[in-house]
Amino acid sequence: MRRARASQVGPGPGDPEPPGPAADLDSPQPAAGLGGPGPAADPRGAGRLVAFEGVEGAGKSTQLRLLGRELERLGREVVATREPGGTPLGERVRAILLDPASAGMHPRAEALLFAAARAQLVEQVIRPALDRGAVVLCDRYLHSSLAYQGAARGLGVEAVQAVNRWGTGGLLPDVVVLLDLDPSVGLARRPGSRDRIEDQELEFHRAVRLAFRDLAEADPDRFAVVDGDLPAEQVADRVRAAVLARLEERRVGLG
Repeated sequence: MRRARASQVGPGPGDPEPPGPAADLDSPQPAAGLGGPGPAADPRGAGRLVAFEGVEGAGKSTQLRLLGRELERLGREVVATREPGGTPLGERVRAILLDPASAGMHPRAEALLFAAARAQLVEQVIRPALDRGAVVLCDRYLHSSLAYQGAARGLGVEAVQAVNRWGTGGLLPDVVVLLDLDPSVGLARRPGSRDRIEDQELEFHRAVRLAFRDLAEADPDRFAVVDGDLPAEQVADRVRAAVLARLEERRVGLG
């Protein structure tokens, strides 16, 4: 499994315009009734993007690694990355976002920093990998922003979605693996000091879980929901079966 590197790129003449006045980040919206983010991005060969989502400690990194090994065994090029991060710029933004010293960060600033790191990751790593036909496995992607900042922070899912649709050029995951888990169980799996996001109150993490569930219910063709409380081997079996089935539906060659 490779972690791609690429030279820094900037916006091109064909990049979409920034969101207009409708994307009002000052207008909080409830978490209920979260809609799916819309159809998948433009066709780009056989490359596909699979995002892993869930509350803290749900097992995303472990399951991403196991799925990557299986896809490589089937003959696919796999590029694994994470959010926030995945690029030199993104890792610097990650350090700011997760640093407990950033406790006074405003939710809008938080949302925009996540979107900035994601925009860089898409242009520097994800799009080039998709263009050459790789399967990209991303530990979190834009649905995390919808759940954490849009719903749990109260910024509004539609507003956060608009910013991220612009920042990513409309690139959406083909498959979202949601590892559903009680946040108290997930946080208990992470002993030691917590980062700024992990250290939020339990009710915040519960709101994140509910938001993820609402997003999955609104977009069942994109989401594969797996019980994250099962033993890791059983979770891996279910993740593998769900992802391979969805990739096959999208006519992705698997060796």
